[in-house]
Amino acid sequence: MTTDFTVDGKSATVTEYRSDTTLLDILRIRLGKTGTHVGCRNGDCGACTVLIDGDPYKSCVVPAWRVEGCEVETIQGLLDEDGSLHHVQRSFRDEVGFQCGFCLAGPIMCTVALLRADPNPSEQAIVDSLAGNLCRCTGYQQIMRAARSAAAANQTD
Repeated sequence: MTTDFTVDGKSATVTEYRSDTTLLDILRIRLGKTGTHVGCRNGDCGACTVLIDGDPYKSCVVPAWRVEGCEVETIQGLLDEDGSLHHVQRSFRDEVGFQCGFCLAGPIMCTVALLRADPNPSEQAIVDSLAGNLCRCTGYQQIMRAARSAAAANQTD
C-alpha cells in the first residue's frame, strides 16, 4: 500500500505497509514522530492523539490508509517555526498540567482542536473536549486549569 498525506506541514509518502498498519505506527516508526505516544493501542487512553484535518483522533485505531490526502498534525508540529511552544503547550507547562507527561499529547491536541473551532469555549465545552483522555498522575485538576488558561490566552493572541 501507498499513502500520501501531510504531516506537520510537510508532504509524506509511506509505501509498502500492511492494510492493518495504524497511523500511530507510521508516525512513530516510519516518520520519527515519537511525541505521539503508544499507550493502550485500543483507543481508550488518548496518549496517541493527533489532529486529522483539524479534528482529534486516537492514531492507534486509525488505519494508515485512512489519512490519504489528509493533513495530520502531531504534538511536535505545534512548535512555532522558531522552536518555541504553541500557546496551549505553554499553558500546560505554566499551569503544570502534567506530571510524567506521557498522556500530554491527548489533552493538548484536544485543547488545540477545541480552541481552533471555538475561540471562547464554555467550561462544559472544555470538559467535553478532554473526555476520553486518561491521566494516571494529575487527578485532572491541573489539566483542566491548563486548558482554561489556554482558552484565556487564546483571547489575547
